[in-house]
Amino acid sequence: MKKIIDWIKNLFKSSPKKSDDSSSENKSNGFTLIELLIVIAVLGVLAAVVLIAIDPIEQLGRGRDSGRKTSVTGIGRAIQTYYTAVGSYPAEATYNTILTTSGELKPFPPAPGGSPPALGCTGGTAVSGFCYKSNGTDYVVYSKLESKVERNKGNCANVAANTWYVFSSAAGKAGVVCQAGEPAEGFNGTFY
Repeated sequence: MKKIIDWIKNLFKSSPKKSDDSSSENKSNGFTLIELLIVIAVLGVLAAVVLIAIDPIEQLGRGRDSGRKTSVTGIGRAIQTYYTAVGSYPAEATYNTILTTSGELKPFPPAPGGSPPALGCTGGTAVSGFCYKSNGTDYVVYSKLESKVERNKGNCANVAANTWYVFSSAAGKAGVVCQAGEPAEGFNGTFY
């Protein structure tokens, strides 16, 4: 350890002037400014390459999508449990309150990442980026996904479609769905 400390101290010391009349320059054991700039430039290029490879925006989107999937599945199962206990599906307008006061959900899931993606929820009720629609016989709970990985599943990338994560009572399952419009009650289409 002492050798390392001595070596570091010697880096910052200037060597004594040469007594030779032909040279009046100081010789230093440290790094030159050019060497430091080259190292900084190389590190900058490496950092840029790593950022491009990691794609942090996509990684954040994948994380939020994971939260959406978990929440949609949890809400769908809570609605099914509520139906088993009560014999009817909760009202669309107040489903989040009904599920939390009945004890099926504690608490209602927040929007992953703080702000949900744009969600029309035509004919249903949107809460925290999750849409619930029920016709009394069937229901769907869904949210819009944002990551490229999800869009590349199935044919989402090849058609002008939105990527949804859907829990459908008619299908009895949850999964990724690619279609232009919002999923409807009784959805029993293709899951990817």
